[in-house]
Parts: sequence; structure tokens; C-alpha cells
Amino acid sequence: MKRLAILGSTGSIGQSTLSIVEQFPDRFSVAALAAGRNLDQAYSQTLRWRPRIVSLATEELAGRLAARLRQAGVTGIEAVHGSAGTVACATLPEADFVVSAIVGVAGLEATHAAILAGKPVGLANKECMVAAGEILTDAARRCSVPILPIDSEHNAVHQCLRVGVHREVKTIWLTASGGPFRNLPLEEFAAITPEQALKHPTWVMGRRITIDSATMLNKGLEVIEACRLFNVEPDQVRVTVHPQSTVHSLVEYIDGSILAQISVTDMRLPILYALAFPERPASSLTFDLAALRHLEFEQPDLQRFPCLRLAFEAAKKGGAHCIALNAADEVAVDAFLDRRIPFMGIPRTIEKVLASTPEAHPATIAEVLAADRDARQRAGLALE
Repeated sequence: MKRLAILGSTGSIGQSTLSIVEQFPDRFSVAALAAGRNLDQAYSQTLRWRPRIVSLATEELAGRLAARLRQAGVTGIEAVHGSAGTVACATLPEADFVVSAIVGVAGLEATHAAILAGKPVGLANKECMVAAGEILTDAARRCSVPILPIDSEHNAVHQCLRVGVHREVKTIWLTASGGPFRNLPLEEFAAITPEQALKHPTWVMGRRITIDSATMLNKGLEVIEACRLFNVEPDQVRVTVHPQSTVHSLVEYIDGSILAQISVTDMRLPILYALAFPERPASSLTFDLAALRHLEFEQPDLQRFPCLRLAFEAAKKGGAHCIALNAADEVAVDAFLDRRIPFMGIPRTIEKVLASTPEAHPATIAEVLAADRDARQRAGLALE
């Protein structure tokens, strides 16, 4: 029985993880939940799974959860709060595996703490790896802890890499749907609305990641994440637009062989892979081969998607530039969703912030978070 600490339990990845626990009760149980601000859902999850500890965003929310549990006659569950509470969940001695699915750098401290505590991590939070990948992977090596990717693209790469060794890898190919504006004339980009950008053609995701998919910044973050997770250089990672989203990623080897991972577009599959690794439990997530009748692959248009170009530039510089890329994008996306800047104001804001970012390589989580705060402040000033 593998006991899980789920960071971000009320989000889409957290909920999908709990559905896997439901499907495999003989394999997985819940030891800890970090639930953010969704009190009602945290209460429902706590009643269903009876974890040892539950963390919410604030002391007030944790107090309300504790009161509701007392009223329901539920005992033996500790309600904690804030970043310290999330760290407590991630380092709980009873937990055997940590699912890191808190959006943004908010989950960084807990993810790092889990690794230092010797917990294997299933990583669904690419921002952690973008902002502090060098620190996290170094800690994982020192502590002999695996970081198993849950993002569908990196999970696919991980699967393809199982058939070869590192020196045999030539290129990692990350696939991208191209988002809702793949064929939209460039002259119409200035009029793109948040409602249009939130209509992803393939996946149902959170608001920020959906906008990032529309700008292809999401794919740029995945390029940086791939470099850190798989210890490759930026010029070994390429992006191909694949609208069908049936091939999740490919790995090209030095002998010319290309291996692809193909599956349904359902996040439960990569989550199950990470939770059960190195085993492959049988599941009901089957794939219809008829979906392979038509496959398209094309080069991304960097004029249409300048965020992808900016991400490759940041990947080559590393350190503070990767932190600034992620921070500036988050600020700019929020401004776009609030209708304070136009769609193309997102890449313009990021470019301004990157241009003012000094070359630096933070060596601690505290330094990463300080660089993140600085980049967010500069991004706020750079908004159009």
C-alpha cells in the first residue's frame, strides 16, 4: 500500500489522483491533503479519505475545517495552514509518495522539503522545475529520490526513455496542440478576447495553463522542464505542433529511431504511471487506434507565438531568466484575463522583464523566491 500526500488536492490533478486512489484501493491510500482555499471541497475530501493531516491556505480556513470535523464527530485529523502546513503534508513520515500539483511557485518549498525528506515526488507543477529545477534535481540526486513527471508530455518522454540510455538520446520532441489560434490570421491577434483564449481544442485545464497554451508559453516552460528533468541541453529539445494530441511526445535516438508515446488525452494515465512506477497496472484507459488515421506535425510559427522563442532564450541562459519568464507570464496572464492588457501584451511584457533581468543562478529556494518576487514587481511595472 502506497500512502500519498497530495499537494493541490482540490485542483484538477488532485481530483484525478483521488479518482485513481478510488480505482485502486488495494494499491493507494491518502495520508495528507493540501487543499488551498476550497474549504467545502477540502471538507468533502477529508470525510471521504480520512487523511492524517489537511492543510488550507489560511489559519481561519483551517479553523473552520477543524470545527466542521468536530461537529461531524471526526477525530484524529490535524488541520494546518499556510506554507508551513503544506510542508508538513509533504514531509509527513507516514507518506510514501508526494504528488506536487499546486499551481505556480506556491508549491516550491513543499516540493523541495519532500525531496529532502526522501519522498519520491510525482511532479505536476512545471513552475517548480522552471524556477528551481537545478536545485530540485541536485537535491533529488543527493537524496536518491526520483522525480516522476505527471505532465502528459514529460511523462511520455519518461516512458520513451526507458528503452535507451542517456548518451543515446539525440532529440526530445514535445508535441503541442497549437491551441485555439493555430490558424488565426496574425492581424486578428490584437482583438483576441479572454473568452476565445480559454477555449482549448483538446484539454480541459485551469485558466492560466489554458492561456499559456494559447500563447505556447506553456510549451516553452515544458522545454525548460525537460532540460532539467532529463539532463539535456536546450538545443536537444524541440517542439512540434500536433493538433490531434494523440502523440504526447517523442524521443529520437542517435541511430535514427524515434519512439512515440500514444494514449488517450486523460490525465489519469500519466498520474497512474507515476504513482505505480516502475509497475504498469491494468486500467480501463484504452486508446482507439482509429484515431491514428490522420496525424499532422508542423513547425511552430515563432512570429505567431513569440512566447515560445522567449522561452528558448531563457532556457539557454538559465537561472534568473527562467524564474523571470515564469513570473512575468503569470502577471501578464492575470492582466490579460482582467482585460488590462491585450493578448499580445503578454509576450511584450515578458520580453521587457527578461531584458531587465541580470544573469544570476540562485542557489537556494529563498533566493529563487526573492528573484520571483523581483520579477513580478518588474512585470507589474512593464504592463501596457
